[in-house]
Amino acid sequence: MYRNRTIEIAIKEAAESFPCIVIYGSRQVGKSTTVNHLFGKKYRKVTLDDGEKRALAKSSPRLFLETLGWPLIIDEIQKAPELLDEIKIIVDKKRLEWTENDEKQELMFILTGSNRFELQQGISDSLAGRCGVIEMASFSQVEKYDLTGHPFDPDINVLLKREREGAAHYISRSGIFHDIFVGGMPDIVLNKSKREIYFKSYIDTYIEKDVKKLIAEDSETTFRNFISLVALRTSSELHYDHLSGAVGIDVRTCRRWISILETAGIIYLLQPYMPNTSSRIIKAPKLYFMDTGLCAYLCKWPTSEMLENGVMCGAFFETYVVSELIKNFHAYNMDPKEYLYYYRDKDKKEIDLLYIKSGEVYPIEIKKSIMPGTKAARSFQVLKKYKMKIRPGLVIDSCEEIMPVNESAYYYPVFRIDRRESPKH
Repeated sequence: MYRNRTIEIAIKEAAESFPCIVIYGSRQVGKSTTVNHLFGKKYRKVTLDDGEKRALAKSSPRLFLETLGWPLIIDEIQKAPELLDEIKIIVDKKRLEWTENDEKQELMFILTGSNRFELQQGISDSLAGRCGVIEMASFSQVEKYDLTGHPFDPDINVLLKREREGAAHYISRSGIFHDIFVGGMPDIVLNKSKREIYFKSYIDTYIEKDVKKLIAEDSETTFRNFISLVALRTSSELHYDHLSGAVGIDVRTCRRWISILETAGIIYLLQPYMPNTSSRIIKAPKLYFMDTGLCAYLCKWPTSEMLENGVMCGAFFETYVVSELIKNFHAYNMDPKEYLYYYRDKDKKEIDLLYIKSGEVYPIEIKKSIMPGTKAARSFQVLKKYKMKIRPGLVIDSCEEIMPVNESAYYYPVFRIDRRESPKH
């Protein structure tokens, strides 16, 4: 059974605005399934996983496209970037015809890809201004439970209004850690695959198809160890020298491998907020896995109960919240890098998240406990020195309802992120 995705609206809007759309995302997050659901009845589809079709696309891209025509869905486009220049020529010719004949623009090509590392330069060079780009992640909690959601808004007045309007089923901290342990990969959520078997195959496939050609031939085992060590550092500051030393690689290789994971959508790097160039601000990004289930698998946590009570429980709870917010941004085709930051200075004053909107700052702390006390929001005061408008902040935790911490902060239930409501069906 098809599970509706929040991002469908953004895809449809891009389809009405551009002759070509590109949908990125890590492997097996549902790109092809969603595209087939939305366009499969009208559009012809070809996948470049097919060796013969891939060979033709690479050797004779013009013949390939002339043979298939359009409208056309091309899956795994990064495997034949040679097609991009030919698509540009076809799109430009057709746009000129539409303009001359005063005709409405149509969607000609839908391209999906699981490796932005290989594709991004080609898209920038060939299709800039001609295509809409959508980034897709694994299931958010709203999608896992087939519920109604909205763009997350940190304004407490908006959040209180939504709480009054929509009933939301409470999920306990143990329930949240079960969701963390399972993750959001569609095949696991929809019970198509067993978790352990799935993630083993996922890592093997990812390295075999996406990574091998990007690293040295003798580095596969080292890269596997690298991914596991990165997982153990989720929600931590990324220091390349420390990580490279632990893995046994040089810093340059470490930076490249982190870039491979980031552009593949496996991890997300949250940047520090630097309103000025103060030397007192920590400048290292924080690293988060985008799928907590994959992260838990790599860290070898055997059950959700052991994860909840283990030494990494706080790191996973924080990773869960941050990844849910990032998925929410992607679902509504918004760039999280324009809104989300973290704060830490050399005086060890730290705030987990800063949500910057319209020149205003919404500080957010993330705590796995229930209503952890006023100390949880103490660091919010450090922002006053920047003379920006500081709005009431949030302490996202395992509480049941929104409650004030003090006049400048509120407890906010983690299960209400992006407004969880009654099922759609």
